[in-house]
Amino acid sequence: MGDITSFLPMILLFAVMYLFLIRPQMKKQKKEKSFAKELKKGDKVVTKSGLHGKVLDLNADGTCIIESGAGKLKFETSAISMDMSAKMNAPLVIKEK
Repeated sequence: MGDITSFLPMILLFAVMYLFLIRPQMKKQKKEKSFAKELKKGDKVVTKSGLHGKVLDLNADGTCIIESGAGKLKFETSAISMDMSAKMNAPLVIKEK
């Protein structure tokens, strides 16, 4: 009985770490992967470095061509920010006073 109670804090610590750190990160990675797969030509996106543009072409090797004010640029699809792109494409809500 004493052996189990000495390991109980370690087991509880691992369970808490899994619930609050590991599982949410895994969910976010799944969402980002599905976002990258659902990209299509014409989507307006923002890269993680802050470049705004429109997807012109998606390649099978994991790259895409984005048209921006600077011209056509080639990026990895993993460089496209899911959060910032969603904010940019969200409908504008006007609050009335």
